[in-house]
Amino acid sequence: MEVFKTVFLMVALTLLFIFIGGVYGGSNGMLIALMITGIMNFVSYFFSDKMVLSHYNAVQVTQKEAPGLYQIVKNLSQKAKIPMPKIYIIPDKIPNAFATGRNPSHAAVAVTEGILDLLNENEIEGVLGHELSHVKHYDILTGTITATIAGAIAWIANIMQWGAIFGAYRDDEQDDNPIVMILLAIILPIAATIIQMSISRSREYAADEGSAKITGHPQWLQSGLRKLENYNEQGLVQGATETTSHMFIINPFTGKNISFASLFSTHPSTEDRIQRLEELKTKIIKQ
Repeated sequence: MEVFKTVFLMVALTLLFIFIGGVYGGSNGMLIALMITGIMNFVSYFFSDKMVLSHYNAVQVTQKEAPGLYQIVKNLSQKAKIPMPKIYIIPDKIPNAFATGRNPSHAAVAVTEGILDLLNENEIEGVLGHELSHVKHYDILTGTITATIAGAIAWIANIMQWGAIFGAYRDDEQDDNPIVMILLAIILPIAATIIQMSISRSREYAADEGSAKITGHPQWLQSGLRKLENYNEQGLVQGATETTSHMFIINPFTGKNISFASLFSTHPSTEDRIQRLEELKTKIIKQ
């Protein structure tokens, strides 16, 4: 059901992007929007992991350099039945973690120095079980593509708004109403953000459940989430952007009121996630 919901929302987001191209540029605009979507998805598929790891100054580590972390990831990968991902450490004292990569064979998990200092071994296992669940179900690729398209919609809508204000309308048989254009430029990015948020939240719940099943101990992730939520309000991961916030296990901007966009959280509330994990305990015990 979650997979069907995700596919449906991604199609809706793509169609929304094409619709904006049609509103602003007619049939040619729709074609251009479709081509842009294809190019963005291609770039996201092959290069998003390298770009985000570079952005956060992540450093790849080996078994010799981080034996404990390496062993946890190795054990979890075997349980999840996926290839061993590359492991990176981000030189940042704010505790957080994310996974990236286009598929399980080209994946990486990244953790900050802060999360290694804050959480115990079981809690780290719960967090990494969540991230490897994302890897197993191709959530990173899904999240990257949706974030890219949503960002492009916001960019085009901004052009529409200024074009309407200064009279740069479409040059075809129809006259564009500048008021309608401005309203669309405001409403459409909000709609795109809501769709992106729905996709991201859906996958976060699924990854939490995946962690519980891989580790067999939902309480490990519960405890880790509580600590991360409490600490997250004390600082911000260096270089964090709202474009990449969906990747982290805890949204870096939660509770900081940095911008209006942060109100549209890519993550469910931590309390809701903990409650769902609580409900999973009984199911796992029965199994």
